[in-house]
Amino acid sequence: MSTILLVEDEELNRTLVKAVLSRASDTTVRQAEIVDAASLAAAREHLRSRDVDLILLDMNLPDGHGLTLARELAAEAGPEGRRRPTVVAVTASVLPQDRAAALEAGCDGFLDKPYAAADLVSVVATHLT
Repeated sequence: MSTILLVEDEELNRTLVKAVLSRASDTTVRQAEIVDAASLAAAREHLRSRDVDLILLDMNLPDGHGLTLARELAAEAGPEGRRRPTVVAVTASVLPQDRAAALEAGCDGFLDKPYAAADLVSVVATHLT
């Protein structure tokens, strides 16, 4: 079973993402364990205590920018480093330079807010399989 870390400061958004993913027609997505964090500090704590396969990473968090965590994970990864989870940036910032910054920071994908439920499921399915 896959594990998804949902890093999102808005409780309603966390609830909606979990509801959409738990009802997905894709079995891998539907059966994934979803843990959530409302801040970078909480996300780091989860990552210290467990392996995750995918991080859905909001950019604007109360204690910093999501790309900070993406950069940290990219720096820790490597032949001798720990396994790096797949990171998908989730943001309302849709300018080309924002996408480029996310990819440069180590994100593997990008999901624009607002997004349709089908788009969320598709992105998660793509990155979990």
